[in-house]
Amino acid sequence: MTVRRLDEGMINRIAAGEVIERPASVVKELVENAIDAGATAVEIVTAGGGKSLIRVSDDGGGMTAEDLQLSVERHCTSKILDDLLNIATLGFRGEALASIGAVARLQIATRVEGAETGYAISVSGGRIEGPKPIAINRGTRVEVKDLFFAVPARLKFLKSDRAEANAITDIVRRLAIANPAVTFVLAGADRQEVRFATDDVTASTADLQAERLRQVLGSDFADNSVPVDVSREGVRLSGRIGIPTFNRANSQHQFLSVNGRPVRDPLLLSAVRGGYSDLMPKGRYPVLALFIDIEPKDVDVNVHPAKSDVRFRDAGLVRGLVVGAIRRSLEDGGLRADTGGTAAALRALKESRSQVHYPNNGQRAGFQPQTSPHRPLDWNYRENGFQNGATANGTDNRAALHEAEQPGFQETGAPSARTEFEPAHSSHTAFEAHPLGAARAQIHENYIVSQTADGLVLIDQHAAHERLVYERLKTAHEDNGVKTQILLIPDIVDLTIEEAGTLMAHAEDLKALGLVIEGFGEGAIAVREVPALLGKVDAVSLLKDLADTLQETGSAALLADHINAVLSTMACHGSVRSGRRLRPEEMNALLRDMEKTPAAGQCNHGRPTFVKLSLTEIEKLFERR
Repeated sequence: MTVRRLDEGMINRIAAGEVIERPASVVKELVENAIDAGATAVEIVTAGGGKSLIRVSDDGGGMTAEDLQLSVERHCTSKILDDLLNIATLGFRGEALASIGAVARLQIATRVEGAETGYAISVSGGRIEGPKPIAINRGTRVEVKDLFFAVPARLKFLKSDRAEANAITDIVRRLAIANPAVTFVLAGADRQEVRFATDDVTASTADLQAERLRQVLGSDFADNSVPVDVSREGVRLSGRIGIPTFNRANSQHQFLSVNGRPVRDPLLLSAVRGGYSDLMPKGRYPVLALFIDIEPKDVDVNVHPAKSDVRFRDAGLVRGLVVGAIRRSLEDGGLRADTGGTAAALRALKESRSQVHYPNNGQRAGFQPQTSPHRPLDWNYRENGFQNGATANGTDNRAALHEAEQPGFQETGAPSARTEFEPAHSSHTAFEAHPLGAARAQIHENYIVSQTADGLVLIDQHAAHERLVYERLKTAHEDNGVKTQILLIPDIVDLTIEEAGTLMAHAEDLKALGLVIEGFGEGAIAVREVPALLGKVDAVSLLKDLADTLQETGSAALLADHINAVLSTMACHGSVRSGRRLRPEEMNALLRDMEKTPAAGQCNHGRPTFVKLSLTEIEKLFERR
């Protein structure tokens, strides 16, 4: 087969296939150019989901006629000289404009400060016209029409106008969060205008970030998140992370940036999962915005043309920083309940109130309660709370609050999971000053009603105690070390040479977690001991998964996750069951333990353990405010 040189147009279209995947890719490249040019305001206008029109205007430094002519040629850039290991700008490849011009109709108009006139240049399917003089304010305006007209086959792979418009919105949101000092306006015939404004450019970076997060993620995020600000060995991590019960159905609400560059890096996403490893419900994802500031020489952004992946010189340091910061910030944030749970409870109460049935044509006079499979309860006020009186048929159905026949509260799961609640001697009034207040009642033998100084709290006793037992099991496990089980006959696992080498390089780390391995010839591993908690282990699957994780993250966290999953199961079986009646002192002891236990706001499966209602919200339900 004859070897021939590709013409310039074909080269540009091939390059465009890597750089320009969809309209959102065009927006990303053009906005990044505007930010690199020092813009303080960027306007993006689209039509047809960006297929028919994308216009990006900025107030940056602009270009001279000579720079403009070079800007549409491949591998021409003003952003780097000869050092790919020290990139401080968002763009640097010099491919974007040439790639866009190869597959669309491109026009660029620009003027530098102090110049008598601006200049415009046009590129259509790779054919260049200009530059020529034009009247324009300082800055640059880039207009892209008929995207992929030169490669119509690519149009078949694009989604609907709405889907492409949403992808553009997502890109702009990520760039806006990563660059809070820049004002962004997103408008067009295919959308409602969105504006992320920066009114005070002199404000601190932290204040700018906080305001931008409020604009993009809403005030709910501020109410349901905690701050992060840590540094280690020249790497700084800042931002806000949502509490575990404030979560979404996908990871699109996780905003990560490295030196102002929005990224979707596998290492960082894995670190986020690690930080929330035993706090998040299955299939749910936390909401967060994290900013990493690191020396440019310590991160390689020249990994992929889309520039969404990066490689860190010390990946273990960055991953450990993210995982540790998330866990520490959630602990420092204290006991928190998702405000969304409170809102849902209020909506449910309002709806149930509107659906109450009144006999006699809706007249309240002569109202008789409807029959129910559950006997109505006659609650009588007592000095220290409530007591359930006799039911309609005369049966004494005492509530859990005053069950004198129950001695002390003791629940035992695994031997190490023993929990004892000592009787409380403080008064209810004193308890009300605590975050979770004083226990007043137990309903349906699973939910504790507690009164606080300014409202009430509804607690799921099983979910709450499950978290308490789990945290105690983990502490005991860490204090006493990992118990191992010696295999009578070692398991011999055949792997690739690369997988075996990766595992042996981390043999000491794995040993600390209870997995003892040895090399057994080329590409084989002998498993001699396994963590006793895991019981019968599928060594082949475990080692292959560990090798994949170690190659991706350099961390043996997967094995620790397996152990924690077993501890979580043990905690579930060793905690207070639904239907268990508790005395007042037992309920109050449970609340006090929750207040001093990290992550007590959600159970091991990520579900909330309590819902708060303020007195103001309660009074609104009864139209007292």
